[in-house]
Amino acid sequence: MSVEPIEQQKLTLAEFDALPDDGERRELLDGEALMTPSPLAVHQRAAYQFAIRLQPACPEDLEVFIAPFDYRPDDRNSLQPDLLVCRGEDVETAGVRRPLLLAVEILSPSTRAKDLLKKRRLYEEAGVGAYWIFEPEEAVLTVLELEGGRYLERTFKDDEVFEAQHPFPVRIVPAELVRRANRAAI
Repeated sequence: MSVEPIEQQKLTLAEFDALPDDGERRELLDGEALMTPSPLAVHQRAAYQFAIRLQPACPEDLEVFIAPFDYRPDDRNSLQPDLLVCRGEDVETAGVRRPLLLAVEILSPSTRAKDLLKKRRLYEEAGVGAYWIFEPEEAVLTVLELEGGRYLERTFKDDEVFEAQHPFPVRIVPAELVRRANRAAI
């Protein structure tokens, strides 16, 4: 299954917002409206694991959101990273317009190219402070941090520990993001 463009013409944010609400998850990327299929179990598991690590570590003046929640850096883009961290004061009814402190994307076959290329470029140009890309099938976390207007890249695999400092201190171990929880027999 792939991400399907839903309109041929380039749309503005206003035109995108005027599309009928059909309950589908949509993003606007460089003026192109995209519809994204529901995520697979491994994707959902990783998103949940990120959330339960980020939320308790998050300072009171910042907020963690799970998709769908829009990041709207300009009039041609409305993106829904799998997770995002922003300043509380930047939250608007329809999403966030100011640069995010962190965007997290969990790769899936249908979104891989978009997340690795187009979103990376857009987040970097928009001044998103950190962009984490997680490959759940391989338990690989790519960490991109903005320095001097460009992303510097580091990679963490399996049981390697990433001690994040930005946007706040938090410990991430890629393999832990995809392990199924052990459930005790009841």
